[in-house]
Amino acid sequence: MTFDLHPRLAADTTVLGDLPLCRVLLSKEALGPWLILVPRRENLTEIHHLSTDEQIQLIKESSAIAQLLEQDYKADKINVGALGNLVPQLHIHHIARFRNDVTWPAPIWGNTSGKQREPEIQEALMEELCAELAHIDGFTQL
Repeated sequence: MTFDLHPRLAADTTVLGDLPLCRVLLSKEALGPWLILVPRRENLTEIHHLSTDEQIQLIKESSAIAQLLEQDYKADKINVGALGNLVPQLHIHHIARFRNDVTWPAPIWGNTSGKQREPEIQEALMEELCAELAHIDGFTQL
């Protein structure tokens, strides 16, 4: 079975690795950290299109990512969302929010400048997150 990442997701993120169901991406936007889970299934647009077992696996993986962001980054709130209005491929955002971030308490969407992290900062955050993700069962760094 092949799996292709939507071109917009590919352009806006760095691939960190795979969990049993999902590819783990790091947004390049200078906010967060902001991780995105993408189930590795072709032509998937909605959570309810997954099998029951895959839905359960998605919740497990999503919860593990949210817990990592909360504990390791001391986030004030974890925003989790699957919008898909611009990118139809099912993807679930996990954003560490802080009371002092640029849009707090407003939502992220439509309220940021879209500024991306400098490449060296993105690389350092990627390495840091991969070290933490390695503690989650089934994570494989790519």
